Amino acid sequence: MPKALVVGDVIEDILVRPHSGIRPDTDTPSTIRVSFGGSAANFACWLASEKVEVELVARIAAFDKERVSADLNRYRVKPNLQLDSQLPTGSIVVLVEGQQRSFLTDRGANAALDVESITEFPELLYLSGYSLFGSIPQQQFSQLIQRAKVAGSMVVLDPGSAGFISDFGVGKFLSATQGVDLITPSLEEGRVLTGEDRPEVIAAALAERYPMVALTLGERGAVIAQDKETIRVEAIPADVVDATGAGDAFAAGLVAKLLQKESLESAAKHAVRRGAIAVTMVGGRPS
Repeated sequence: MPKALVVGDVIEDILVRPHSGIRPDTDTPSTIRVSFGGSAANFACWLASEKVEVELVARIAAFDKERVSADLNRYRVKPNLQLDSQLPTGSIVVLVEGQQRSFLTDRGANAALDVESITEFPELLYLSGYSLFGSIPQQQFSQLIQRAKVAGSMVVLDPGSAGFISDFGVGKFLSATQGVDLITPSLEEGRVLTGEDRPEVIAAALAERYPMVALTLGERGAVIAQDKETIRVEAIPADVVDATGAGDAFAAGLVAKLLQKESLESAAKHAVRRGAIAVTMVGGRPS
């Protein structure tokens, strides 16, 4: 069984689905669900469902150890948790309106994540870009990528957030992520990273820096790029309930097939199927 090391956030998700437009200064009937999420943790759970042995390195509040460990174990993810005695476990309010989502984020203990203790690398290292934005210092982030490459790992990066990339600086982001083998941005993240607008152009531009690119387009599928070739992968129709975690499901499906030595195109076709499943469920984890 292939092995993967996932580094990034555990977040407590508060998913809010208003039943109508939000009314200022008064009540709006809504469906509210609280569960654990976080881009890295969601990816780890989806990847474990693909029969990959997964270990997650993350930082949480010390008093949440048993609760978070039990949650990850349910998905067959091995928790490697750093415990913080002062900061709370990260949390996020997700306002869900169809495929539109707005995020109100408190990174909490994730902001103090330490990666210096990571010394062993399996076949895959997966990094969440969120960890670069105020968690892992830029130099340590770059060194982690290089140490994984020396160990022979494939390094995969989810850029994390278009807004945070802009705040951090595109040039700094591109410099810090040199050596990444596969990047899986959303369309908006791709636009920020390249200054381009059309998906095929964005993917081709990113492929000049990263050997493999998988640009996710939501209900329009994905565009992949490798060796100066771009290919559109069509989406699979699905009844959208909640798009939270769809990108993580896509990335997990993609990586799982690449670990099985399938082509990027074949892996992407599997990945869009996994993304289609994800949008039919509330929350960011597999059922």
